[in-house]
Amino acid sequence: MTLSLLVFGSTGQVGVELRRLGGPDLAIESLDRAAADLADPEACAARVARTGADVVVNAAAYTAVDRAEGDEAAATVVNGAAPGAMARAAAARGIPFLHVSTDYVFDGGGARPWRETDPVAPLGAYGRSKLEGERRVAEAGGPHAVLRTAWVHAAHGSNFVRTMLRLGAERDALRIVDDQRGGPTAAADVAAALVAIARAFAEGRGVSGVFHYAGAPTVSWREFAEAIFERAHWLAPPRIEPIPSEAYPTPAPRPRNSALDCGRIGAAYGLRQPDWRCSLEAIMKELGEARDGVGA
Repeated sequence: MTLSLLVFGSTGQVGVELRRLGGPDLAIESLDRAAADLADPEACAARVARTGADVVVNAAAYTAVDRAEGDEAAATVVNGAAPGAMARAAAARGIPFLHVSTDYVFDGGGARPWRETDPVAPLGAYGRSKLEGERRVAEAGGPHAVLRTAWVHAAHGSNFVRTMLRLGAERDALRIVDDQRGGPTAAADVAAALVAIARAFAEGRGVSGVFHYAGAPTVSWREFAEAIFERAHWLAPPRIEPIPSEAYPTPAPRPRNSALDCGRIGAAYGLRQPDWRCSLEAIMKELGEARDGVGA
């Protein structure tokens, strides 16, 4: 059976990877900002209302974490009102709605991985806007899955892997935060998980609710940076200097603990946490960084 998806956010990291999964058994209609601007929630809802897709996936978001501190109203429209409007339109049609969310809904305290049932307490505007989106999607009342993930990266887009490779080519040493920990998650793995959930809904096996999905094992940003340069096999990689969060102040505070307990998604959908080290190898090869120095 061919599964058809209507995807919002075609140019984002997860959106690009979803498009790559399209094929004879997976038809994807992917919308960019020009076709569906989440700053106009009702226009996005109207697009859902006339779709013939089996499942709607929202992979679009306002992701400028620091800029959101001074632009919370706009972030809340894109991350809160728009997915809520789309979810209501999907519910009216009886179409499952899948939505990507974030570890930033938590305050980052404690040491154990966060569970879906743990109290939410965003530290900043971005987290608050994403939590509002989760709330509105659930309130829409239709079949849905909210997929919280963390530290998303790919061979394209703006992310930590590409930033490290760019800065590493320019500098002899990099100062990297070592007291924030999480599970790096390849956008390709998130896309594959969304398709698996979509298929389950299309086959009548879908389970609504919030689910965590992030890479394993948990590491610090400093450890992730070291892993990136180990796989780059540069002759002269930069020296990595660990620093505390206080030494790298940002407008928006970051969670210290972003680790996510992914047991629930395993029980509901049979999805195991991906090993980010394997996924990183594939990303480095795509970037042309895996063996012979700086790629294109």
